[in-house]
Amino acid sequence: MRSGREGTKVNRRATPADRQRDSSVRDADWVGTEIERMIVTGDLLPGQPVRQELMAERLGVSRLPIREALSRLASQGLVEHRRNVGYAIVRLEQSEFDQIYLMRNVLEREVLASLPAFDDDALTEIRALGDRVSDAAERADLLEMRLANQEFHFAMFDRSPLGLVVTEIRRLWRLAMPYHAAYLFDAEVRRRVVAEHEAMIDALAHHDNERLVTLMDEHRRGGEAGANMLLRNTNSTEAP
Repeated sequence: MRSGREGTKVNRRATPADRQRDSSVRDADWVGTEIERMIVTGDLLPGQPVRQELMAERLGVSRLPIREALSRLASQGLVEHRRNVGYAIVRLEQSEFDQIYLMRNVLEREVLASLPAFDDDALTEIRALGDRVSDAAERADLLEMRLANQEFHFAMFDRSPLGLVVTEIRRLWRLAMPYHAAYLFDAEVRRRVVAEHEAMIDALAHHDNERLVTLMDEHRRGGEAGANMLLRNTNSTEAP
C-alpha cells in the first residue's frame, strides 16, 4: 500500500539562499547581455582581456554575476579563459574565420532554397525589420543596425524546415560577431546593406528562392570582407 505521505507534493518556502541564487542568475543574464553588446559595438575587441573587477565596477554589480556570465559566454565561444591570465574576447585565426564563412555559405544556401512561400504576415514582419535596419543606418546607430540586421536574416532562416541547420548557422554568426564591429562605420556600406535587404524582400515576395540565394551570397561576401579586415588588423597588432 502507498503511505499517505507518498505522492504528496511538498511546497517549500524559498530561503534567503534561494532568493540570492535567483538574483544572481538574473544578474548574470543581464551582465551577459551587456557584455555581448560591448562586443557587438566594438567596445570590446577580439583578444582584449575582460577584467572582472573593472567590469563589475563598470556595470555596478558584484564579481559573482560577472564570473557566471563570462563562463556562459565561454561555453558559447565568444570569450575564452586563459590560464593565469583570465577571460578575454576570442580571437580567431584566419583559418578558423575562413571555415566559418565556408560553412555559412553552404548552410545558408540550403536554408534559403528550402524556404516556403511567405504569406502577407511574414512579409510584413520582414519589411518592418528591413525598415528598422534602414532607420538605424540613417541615424548611424551601429548597435541597433547590427541587432536589427540579425533579426532580419533569422526571420527568414527560422521559417525553413531545416531547424538543426538554422541552429548551426546561429552559432556561426555568434562566433564571427566580434569581427563585425568595424564593418558598418562607412555610410556607403550602410546604404548598400539596406539596398541589398530591399532586393531580398522583393525576391521573397515573388518566392524566387534562387534569386534570394544569389543575393545572399553577394550580401555575405560584403560582410566577410569587412570582418576580414578587422581580423587581419587585430591579428597583426597582437603578433610578436
